[in-house]
Amino acid sequence: MIRSVRRDSWAIGVCVVVVLVTAAAVPAGGAPAVRLPAAGELLVSRAAVRAAPNPRARVVRVMNRFRPDSQFQVVLAVQARRGSNGTWWYLLSLPGRPNGQRGWVQGNLVDLHPLRNRIIVHVSSRTIEVRRISDRRLLLRGVVAVGKPGAETPTGRNFYVQGRFASDDPFYGPLVLETSAYSKLSEWPGGGLAGIHGTDRPDLLGQAVSHGCVRVSNAVDRALARLAPLGTPIDLDP
Repeated sequence: MIRSVRRDSWAIGVCVVVVLVTAAAVPAGGAPAVRLPAAGELLVSRAAVRAAPNPRARVVRVMNRFRPDSQFQVVLAVQARRGSNGTWWYLLSLPGRPNGQRGWVQGNLVDLHPLRNRIIVHVSSRTIEVRRISDRRLLLRGVVAVGKPGAETPTGRNFYVQGRFASDDPFYGPLVLETSAYSKLSEWPGGGLAGIHGTDRPDLLGQAVSHGCVRVSNAVDRALARLAPLGTPIDLDP
């Protein structure tokens, strides 16, 4: 639910760092070299995402290396499996409708790196946490506002941060995390995107008042700038 955002130069820099950190995510033999969940980018201009780890399986999505705004399309891998052709495949969390869709890509088509932290939003209790993936250590906790009746915040596991923007509207706080989840109603350009962002109305935190986005205090928003780089997985628990 974004009315006006501007792309922040440091956010673009993070994108380059995040997606180019590692090479050769899948070795020729043995187990995958990268710990999951892992995020990164496509190594090809277009990649077929399939219903099973099989080069003949049905195509469920065709993903482009670049988004319409010319930024890298961030991908999140949540599972790895040896495919029918003997090579490693990754199961991707696919952005957009329908929420929760998954699909497989061949390992040699993606460049991935492991992730440190996970965001968990407890929608019913209206709280947010950031936990370290390796040991589930709590790094951040705060109160949030969530979607109002008729525009509920979507729920599901392994959504992820696919964009980071500085806002020029104080209503949205210092930072907007663009997530891969879509809501029933949103003011985000193009419709339906559920973001996580700050607010100039902290008195509304703890309430169901948004158009599907998750609003946090500006202090939490600034902490997310450090703790939630591109690709960070997000669980939106009921």
